[in-house]
Amino acid sequence: MKTTPEPLIDIIAGARPNFMKIAPIIHALEKRKAEGGRLRYRLVHTGQHYDARMSGEFFDQLGIPAPDVNLEAGSGTQAEQTAAIMVRYEKLLLEAPGQLCLVVGDVTSTMACSIAAQKLKIPVAHVEAGIRSGDWGMPEEINRMVTDSITNWFFTTSDTANENLRRSGVEQERIFFVGNTMIDTLLANMERLRAPSFWDELGLTAGGYFVVTLHRPSNVDAVASFEGLLHSIGEGARGLPIVFPVHPRTAKTLKELPGLPDSFHFVDPQPYLEFNYLVRHAKAVITDSGGITEETTVMGVPCMTLRDNTERPETVTVGTNELLGTDPAALAPALERLFAGSWKKGSIPEKWDGRTGERIVEALEGLLVK
Repeated sequence: MKTTPEPLIDIIAGARPNFMKIAPIIHALEKRKAEGGRLRYRLVHTGQHYDARMSGEFFDQLGIPAPDVNLEAGSGTQAEQTAAIMVRYEKLLLEAPGQLCLVVGDVTSTMACSIAAQKLKIPVAHVEAGIRSGDWGMPEEINRMVTDSITNWFFTTSDTANENLRRSGVEQERIFFVGNTMIDTLLANMERLRAPSFWDELGLTAGGYFVVTLHRPSNVDAVASFEGLLHSIGEGARGLPIVFPVHPRTAKTLKELPGLPDSFHFVDPQPYLEFNYLVRHAKAVITDSGGITEETTVMGVPCMTLRDNTERPETVTVGTNELLGTDPAALAPALERLFAGSWKKGSIPEKWDGRTGERIVEALEGLLVK
């Protein structure tokens, strides 16, 4: 009797946000394999981020095995990076094709690998499908839209994402509302979070400091407006320490900003466990990142987003996040409400319960194992 080969899934990771999203899927696949499951996986690191602090440490901290393949695409313009990833992933697929390309999130690797796979008639599954900011000025929005336009199966984090997909013509049977893998990772590591090395040196105490992360071009590329944002944060923080892990893009503009408030402490990008320790114990987080708004929602930490839109509206409608826009004047009243103790408490969105990876693997078994 002929045995059917075990389906091989390529799990694509390219940039720091991907690693938190793939970890629960890998852990669930390995658990099912130990129980007799028949799915195999090949971890493909595209090399989109290749700095050890931005990628290598995440693999160690989150218990992700070393990649089976590293495409080593490196940096470059949007087009150069996309092309390098596509060329190198296509070569891998021609030499050793899998049965499914599983991509997560909305980075360049997500879009590039989806295109390469589909052109070789390998189906694509997109984890975190259907989220939309409506802002075509964000490279991530283009990546999401292109990926979802050629995806076979959609794994979603919210009803809003489901509705976005249905509106675009995706049939209900191809949509799987599973929850949020980033929250799986957070909940699995909550008791392992640890203070960064500078905790005592900066005199940080629980609830006695702010965390700031800013990296979007609209906030950090123009020197004058970025300086205005930082001074507004410094004035509104009432002398509390402000811990600012600096993204490489942000570092370039910071070099041109003299005379910032002494309360700012600029630090390197932090590993996963240390960064989320900072977030968990902060008085509030001020950010322009989407993923951090999900983590603050689950940890019940007040969050202020310096953007005009968000692809994660549930963090505002259900969670602890508020969308302030990019005008520095919006910070003062928000910070006054925070210090007055009137910030909303928020709650946790549906299916953000730590079992998303299991749901994804269960669905993949139904789709791929015959």
